[in-house]
Amino acid sequence: MHVELRKTFQFEAAHLLPRLPESHKCRRLHGHSFRAEIAVAGACDPDLGWLIDYAEITRRFKPLFEQLDHRYLNEVPGLDNPTSENIARWIWDRLKPRLPELTEVVVAETCTARCIYRG
Repeated sequence: MHVELRKTFQFEAAHLLPRLPESHKCRRLHGHSFRAEIAVAGACDPDLGWLIDYAEITRRFKPLFEQLDHRYLNEVPGLDNPTSENIARWIWDRLKPRLPELTEVVVAETCTARCIYRG
């Protein structure tokens, strides 16, 4: 049986988008309650009946969460231009080696705006 699992994490962070014109609202310092959704896919272990323990996804994501939560994202190495697109890729690049089953990272900066990255 092939399945897909999704686990959502919320982190609070501030950022500004330095490459935008000074007149753009996102060029000013502001914050979001970001949501990062991590998707994994693969075959279920027939004995356990699952692909991976959700707690294991949390454990593998935790070091990244700690770098993002309650931070000024522009100061996080690799996120000097912390758009949702760049945050999603940043998470992917660091999580994929730790979580080979990773298939998708979704980063939402509001309840109506999100980016989907599939490597």
